[in-house]
Amino acid sequence: MTSVIRRQGWVSGLVVLLALLFVVTKLIQPGYGAGDFGSLARAVLPYAFAVAAQTIVVIAGGIDLSVAAMMALTSVTAASMMNGASEEFAALVVVFVLLMGFVLGACNGLLIVVTRVPDIVVTLATLFVLQGAALLVLEAPGGAAAEWLKALIVGTVPIPGVPEAITAWIPKALVLLIVCLGIVWIPLKRSRLGLSIYAIGSSELAAFRSGVPVASTKIIAYALGGLFAAMGGLSLTMSTGIGAPIPGPYLLASVAAVVLGGVTLGGGRGGLVGPIVAVFILRLVRTDLTLLAVDPNVTTIIEGVIMVVVVMLGAFIAMRGRSS
Repeated sequence: MTSVIRRQGWVSGLVVLLALLFVVTKLIQPGYGAGDFGSLARAVLPYAFAVAAQTIVVIAGGIDLSVAAMMALTSVTAASMMNGASEEFAALVVVFVLLMGFVLGACNGLLIVVTRVPDIVVTLATLFVLQGAALLVLEAPGGAAAEWLKALIVGTVPIPGVPEAITAWIPKALVLLIVCLGIVWIPLKRSRLGLSIYAIGSSELAAFRSGVPVASTKIIAYALGGLFAAMGGLSLTMSTGIGAPIPGPYLLASVAAVVLGGVTLGGGRGGLVGPIVAVFILRLVRTDLTLLAVDPNVTTIIEGVIMVVVVMLGAFIAMRGRSS
């Protein structure tokens, strides 16, 4: 146990910080309970998927500025296709939207590999393309989500033989997040593809000399990022019951959580657990500011300052790592 904590020192520190923030939240509002935690988990869900999408791309040595726009496009696509459709058809829509995200991410990776244009330029361009496409699908928030899909993130998970006082702290949204991330991340981390993603993030030249197919690995990394972004888009539709064509504040939040979670912006280092814990920390900070009755505009400013500082710190560490 001690060796695990030592190896995962940064993540362990984040877990302790999150626990302390929960204590602070309880002191601010003594009535904070399981229902409030469930609301936090639902609010975190789209941010967490955006963070997962950004994490895998950053580990591969890149960055994806189109994550939020991709979430918007997949959200409105799902909402428009489900509107007035049967509950059974919604299952096909979910599969289609996930495949759509995977293909869009792969297109990002393919453009970067083929044109050799920096990823920040390519994904900035696709950001505008996807934003426009989302507005073409829905000019204003609308559409609908299947009832069974919305039910996946509402309430708690009943466990036979376990007291309700305990299961009340196991929201469906959190379980859905863990399952979706685990299905993709755990096999990937232990596979040859996962090692290749870390390798090209550390050094493309060294990876190429070691026989790693750099081009295809980079394309798959962006494709998996697109898959996570599609999950984020679906979670938006599930949370609100409609699709919103305007990208939310997920881009900067995803980069900030990735850096705070211990992933090096230069690539090749980090994991998924740290960034997910980090996004809970950032959302809980917002909750605490709201409970303290801080002006919403001031709250937004504070959140922005925190994100900018974290991103700048991560960029500084990455630059120092490359220079050394």
